[in-house]
Amino acid sequence: MRTPELVAPTTGARPSGERLDWADVAKGGCILLVLLWHVIMKDYLQIDWRLEVPVAGAWGTLGELLLPMRMPLFFTISGMFAATAVQRPWRAVGRPRIARFLYLYVIWLLIHTALLALAPGFPTDRATNPGELLAQLTVTPSNLWYLYALALYFVLAKALRRVHPALLLAAAGALSAVAAVGLLDTPGNRGGLYQNLVFFLAGLHLRQYVQRWSAGVTGGRLLLAVGGYLAVLAAVRVTGAGQVPGVTPLVSVVAVLVGVALAVQLARWPLIREPLAALGRQTLPIYVIHMPVLALLHRLIAEPIADLGDSARLALALGYPFSLTVLVLALSLGLHRALLAARATWLFDLPARRSPIDSTRETTCPTPMPPNPIGQRST
Repeated sequence: MRTPELVAPTTGARPSGERLDWADVAKGGCILLVLLWHVIMKDYLQIDWRLEVPVAGAWGTLGELLLPMRMPLFFTISGMFAATAVQRPWRAVGRPRIARFLYLYVIWLLIHTALLALAPGFPTDRATNPGELLAQLTVTPSNLWYLYALALYFVLAKALRRVHPALLLAAAGALSAVAAVGLLDTPGNRGGLYQNLVFFLAGLHLRQYVQRWSAGVTGGRLLLAVGGYLAVLAAVRVTGAGQVPGVTPLVSVVAVLVGVALAVQLARWPLIREPLAALGRQTLPIYVIHMPVLALLHRLIAEPIADLGDSARLALALGYPFSLTVLVLALSLGLHRALLAARATWLFDLPARRSPIDSTRETTCPTPMPPNPIGQRST
């Protein structure tokens, strides 16, 4: 059974060799950064550590350093993998590229709403009444907003495919710029929706340039890119230029180039490539399961940790975000395997349509047909 992933594969000839490796490695790295960011912001920094040394602040700073890279890189790869599908007829892509992600968003939004109610003190967006749930289903997506964005971005990209890419990128870049500095109303996760369209479109329309950059990556270029990224971050922090429209998207452009270069380098080391690429091929279950897992863990362990002695809290604080990220990852993957074993495949993919022939077979044959494996649909 093929494990579902958030970034759907291409529908035509796929790039070969190292390019596929680095893309999977990049997706694996991105989903780990998503988990780490949520662990830091929603659990670690919510615990009363009462430490004299700024350990918690250091972890928070690390999360902020990686923030411009995480989702922009994810959406850039998503756009690259959507380039072929955008050219296909609506009837061929409506189900796998639009209906699938909207279906998953609705299903898991309902699950999250129920489970997060068990941890009311956990700091994440949740619907507490029908009006808020309706808003999350329509105009203000929940923490599952990436699923919602994949469907919306694909519809926009396909509907506007005849518009010159320069105009699309300029308009999406302007939207990202004004949203990043608070010039638009962005409740909930609407800000992420506004800011990342430009990266999806860039991956779709500038795919050849991203591939050219990845093909030319060397150790020296990676060091130069990382150095440039750190210099840009330092300059923005010192000057306060982050509030200037356009600066935040430009920082993320540099971050995406760094992320691609780093993924290419890591893909050259089999001991690193294999586990990261494996995660990159099963981002969907990690993404949809990890938040309730983290919320329930936070409810169980936050107060006991705060009640520990000073030395115990200090020792635990040093590596806590990393350890909890690994635990949440393991539990998410374990729950995914258990759900698949229970034949709950409908939680991770749009159920297959039944043809008239299948219906006839069901009425004439007492033996049920085996379920369609995840990922075996034509896209």
